Formats: sequence, structure tokens, C-alpha cells
Amino acid sequence: MSTKLTLRISFLFLATIAVTSTLSAQSAPKESLLILSKHDHTLAIIDPATLKVVAKAPVGDDPHEVIASSDGKTAYVSNYGGGGAGALRTLAVVDLVAQKPLTQIDLGALRGPHGLDFADGKLWFTAEAAKAFGSYDPATQKIDLVLGTGQNRTHMIYVAQDLSHIYTTNIASGTVSIFEKVTPKMPSGPPPGAPPAGASAFVLPGSPPLPPAPEWNQIVINVGNGDEGFDVSPDGRELWAANSQDGTISIINIARKEVVQTLDANVRGANRLKFTPDGKLVFVSMLGGSDAVVINAATRSEVKRIPIGHGAAGIQMQPDGSRAFVACTPDNYVVVIDLKSLQVTAHIDAGPNPDGLAWAVQH
Repeated sequence: MSTKLTLRISFLFLATIAVTSTLSAQSAPKESLLILSKHDHTLAIIDPATLKVVAKAPVGDDPHEVIASSDGKTAYVSNYGGGGAGALRTLAVVDLVAQKPLTQIDLGALRGPHGLDFADGKLWFTAEAAKAFGSYDPATQKIDLVLGTGQNRTHMIYVAQDLSHIYTTNIASGTVSIFEKVTPKMPSGPPPGAPPAGASAFVLPGSPPLPPAPEWNQIVINVGNGDEGFDVSPDGRELWAANSQDGTISIINIARKEVVQTLDANVRGANRLKFTPDGKLVFVSMLGGSDAVVINAATRSEVKRIPIGHGAAGIQMQPDGSRAFVACTPDNYVVVIDLKSLQVTAHIDAGPNPDGLAWAVQH
């Protein structure tokens, strides 16, 4: 073989390596679909335009749910392990810009993290084994709030962006918890200049009294057996909870704090429930069912059952209202559903046993 031919082959080989390296380390798109693989213990970053995997990052054991920060630069994953003695206690953190894992968050005694949300610059999580939920401040890298529900298997969480309300489903108790933030009235208190009870600092004469810390009131509402997947309507008026053991859906009027209707929706094994962004439709996935169930939110009637596989878990709506993504865990793919035609248009391979889904928009 001539020297020139050897050099040419070597150049082509190196060029091939360079191209392959570039493809395996593509920059994350401005908007990304995030998909967890429970089998591979990875988080896949998907380009919504091509439906291709841009990158994957390792997370922890038994990942179940994922959420992105408000700026779309960080993803958080709950490592669950169930709510019993084997419950785990970590949240995985992934840098979506650099596409690499960061140091995990150790929750200590708050074991069995599952449901996640992001509001007011903080990460909110349930701790099923502790019958509680809490918030983690990325700025201080500390847990700054823990509230107990007193309910069994506090599983999923939804936090209003103005922090006025927090909602959880409690699977084994068959209840929904509504936490309302309440600001106590200013006490008449001691004379000016005296420190308020429990305060370590002295208040100078003439200084305004310290405002009381906000408190939370919990309202517990009985729904159906095995309530798990739930969502709050985009207008904030209703909460819909899918009861997996009963196959029903409980509709709660949030202002009245009571169940106003129970739909016999035939959704036994229901896992997740999500409103479309316009609030007109409700999607329900079932772990033991072959269809995604679509319900008209206004008429409370079934619109369609979309065949998707042999069971499904996570649901994610595209924010522009064009598509829905449903994780078909037993089938090892995520289906893409067109929200106008209500037809499956594509499948995404992001790793075996997909589950939690999220949407990230980088700012």
C-alpha cells in the first residue's frame, strides 16, 4: 500500500470519528422533550422537530418523574424505589446545556420521592414514604420547606405558579390534598421596641412590626380508590383525578373544595391524566390498557380511545397545543399523537421502559 493511500485512509478515518463525535454531542435545541428510561436509568433529550435523541445522561436507580427548571437549563429526576422500606432518597440533576449529570440531591429522611413540579424558582417534590412534600431551593442548595399530608402514599404534586395552592394525590388514602397559603393577621403584639415572641433580634422603637410568616391550611377531599394521575384545568377552576382501582375520574371544584362529579370513565389502571393546553380535552393513560382515553372537558363525555400499545404511563403536552406524547412503558416507545386528528403520527425510541416526560424551554 502506498504512503499516499495510507495517509488518505487515515484522514478519512479521523474525519469519520470527528463527525461521529459531533453527532453524539449535539447542542440541545431551544425546546426539548425529556424522556426517562427506567430500564437504562437515563434521561434522553429529544429534538421535537426531528423526534431524534440529541443526547442521553445517566440518572439514578428507579427514575420515575422528570421536570425542567423555568429557564430550561436544568432537569430534575426523582429516584423512587417505592414508598416502603426500599424507598430511595435522591433526586438526580442534569445540566441540559452541557448534557451531563450533576451532583445528586440527597433528601435524607424524605424517602420515596416521586411527583415533581417547578415553581417560584424552586423544585417541589413528594416524599411518599414520609407522607410529605417539600421544596428545594437550587440557589441555596437546601430544602427550605417540608409539609406533611398525613395521607398514605402522597404521590403526585401540582404547585400553582403564584404559590397560592399546592395539590397532591394520595394513592392509598384515596384522597386529594389541597394546601392553601394563608397569611395570618398582624397581632396586636407587645409595645413598640419589644422583640416579638421567639425573635432573637431587638426591634428598635418606631420600627414596623415583623410580618407574620405565611401558613398553610390543608383540605383533604375523598375521591376514589387508587387516585394517582391528576391535573388542574388551565383556568384553575377544576381538578380532575383518575382513580386507578375504580376506573373513575373525580372532578373537584377548587373554589368549593368538593367533588362535584364522578365520571364512570372505564379507565381502570389509570396512571396519568393531563389537560390539553386549551383546556378542551383531557387525556388519560392506563398501565393495563391498550388505549389513550380522550375526554371532552366541557361535556364530560368520551371523545375517542386511541390505540397505542399494551399500557402507558407518562403524558406530556406540547405547549403550543399541537401534539401529545405518551410513554408506552411495556412497548419501549413513546407515541406522538396529533391533537387535531387524534391519530398516532410517530414513535420515539428513547430507551426501554419509558415513563416520566417533561418539556424544557431554554431562556
